[in-house]
Amino acid sequence: TPMLACGEPLFSALRDNYICLHLPVNPDDAAEFALQSLQQLAPELIISIERPGLAADGRYYNMRGVDISARCANFDLFFQQASCPTIAIGDGGNEIGMGNIQQAVSQLAITPCVTPCDELLLADVSNWAAYGVLALVSTLKDAETRQGWLLDCQPTALLQYLVNRGGVDGVTGLVSITEDSLPPAHAETLIADLQRLCFES
Repeated sequence: TPMLACGEPLFSALRDNYICLHLPVNPDDAAEFALQSLQQLAPELIISIERPGLAADGRYYNMRGVDISARCANFDLFFQQASCPTIAIGDGGNEIGMGNIQQAVSQLAITPCVTPCDELLLADVSNWAAYGVLALVSTLKDAETRQGWLLDCQPTALLQYLVNRGGVDGVTGLVSITEDSLPPAHAETLIADLQRLCFES
C-alpha cells in the first residue's frame, strides 16, 4: 500500500484522504525515527519526488538559496538507511538524489543536495518524471488490459485539491492552478502522449 511521507503542513492537508507517515521537523532523534519507521513499515521501494535534500553543510535550501531548515522534515535518513531500492525525482538540484550528480549540480547557482539514491530521474518539472514512472509501471503491469495508472492522473483536479488546502505554485509563489508556473494542460498533454506511447504503439 503506498504511503506518503511528509511533514507539516502537507501532512495535515493530506492525511484525511491518503495514508501518510508524519515526518517530524528537525527532531533530535531523526535517525532513530527513520530506522524504526523502516523496520516497522519494511518498504519495498522508496520514492522521493522533489523533496528538499541535505546540503553539504547539513542544512536545507530551496532553489533560491534560502535556508528552509527550520520547516523542512528530514527524509534523507530514510534514503541513507533503506535496505530497499530508492528512486529520487528532481528538477532543480536541491532535491534528494542529486548527490548522484553532485559535481554537475555544484556548477549551478544553487546550494545542491548531496544525498544520493539508487536511481535518479530528472525532468523540467518533477511531476512529469513521476508520470513517466507511472507509465513504465503501467506498461509492465497492465499490458493486457491496456488500462494504465496514467488514466487516473488528473493534473487539474490534483492542483485544485492542493490549492484548496493552501498550496501555491513553487516558482511563482502564487495561489494558482499551475505547476512551476505552467498550466496543467502541459501535464495533460504529456500524460496523453505517454498513454499512447505505452499502449497504442
